[in-house]
Amino acid sequence: MSDHPTAFGDTPLSTGTIAWDDRAALHKADDGDGVLDGAKALRRGTFADIIRHLMLLPEETRDDYVIEKAGDREYSAAEAAHLAARSDFPRE
Repeated sequence: MSDHPTAFGDTPLSTGTIAWDDRAALHKADDGDGVLDGAKALRRGTFADIIRHLMLLPEETRDDYVIEKAGDREYSAAEAAHLAARSDFPRE
């Protein structure tokens, strides 16, 4: 989605590409975030790896999870499914 800013207060560069290799973590959607949020991750990997894993889960349970992408934001299961359907999504 964007490159990380180089200094505090800078804005991310909009490159028009998705950083599939950025670090990401799978979390329960209702895990409460907070100070120990990093310890609550169920799975870690690249952004693409975590999307692939989420897409392997039964469709009826996907909404129970979110993807937290390093330096970026949380992605819902619906957003992850949309990203997985992109033609530039790395399949493996």
